[in-house]
Amino acid sequence: MAVTMADIQRLRKMTGAGMMDCKNALNEAGGDFDKAIEIIRKKGQAVAAKREDREAAEGCVLAATKGNFAAIVAVKCETDFVAKGEEFIGMVKAILNAALEKQPKSTEELNELTVDGRKVSELITDRIGITGEKMELGAYEYISATSTVSYVHPGNKLATVCGFNLADVDFQVAKDIAMQIAAMNPVSVNKESVPGEIVEKEKKIAREKAMEQGKPENILDRIAEGALTKYYKDNTLLMQDFVKDSKMTIADYLKKQNPELTVTGFKRINLNVE
Repeated sequence: MAVTMADIQRLRKMTGAGMMDCKNALNEAGGDFDKAIEIIRKKGQAVAAKREDREAAEGCVLAATKGNFAAIVAVKCETDFVAKGEEFIGMVKAILNAALEKQPKSTEELNELTVDGRKVSELITDRIGITGEKMELGAYEYISATSTVSYVHPGNKLATVCGFNLADVDFQVAKDIAMQIAAMNPVSVNKESVPGEIVEKEKKIAREKAMEQGKPENILDRIAEGALTKYYKDNTLLMQDFVKDSKMTIADYLKKQNPELTVTGFKRINLNVE
């Protein structure tokens, strides 16, 4: 049967593929839309295999909240041109919405979710066939808390989500905390939640530095503890100086709204190498 422009446009709307790709797929499939879609998908798989050794260094990071759940999704690609495209960003939004709805616990679970009748992994493969670029689900993070907030830095390369212990958190306060996490990249909420291996590493570095400076053996532990205190001040969220007002810490800022208010957890994804 002859392939019409209406058929091509219909298939393009269904798949997002280019006009010529849709025309060729319909011709090859004899006008059968299901077969044409499968042809386009297989093309995406073939392109993906060819691009496997390429580096996907660009991409799009988006975050959002739904009630007491917040998530960040990052999809990586090869070029900034594709990363800024409306269709690519739209795909990332669709994946994020699926994550908010189904609340998967891992990247593997997210890849298996269905978006518009296709698994997330298939959706990404289909987009590879359309753009010719390597793409992959770069990262997925989530938190659950009494209340949550999300922040996406302009450019869609950096995003954060944060959870609080109370329900009535002022939006600007919550946003300020999410932006603090984006700007200052804390390692944990407080010093108690800093991983033990990091604590030991920082103490070891401080001791070795003091020994190189010829400090007496009997004060090395005290020097290491002092260095650790400074590390906590610089790298734990509640002890950090508030970027908007360095005269107060984040803990102080939260207490100004409510003495009981605190952060229960946060996640941060940055596509730029730090």
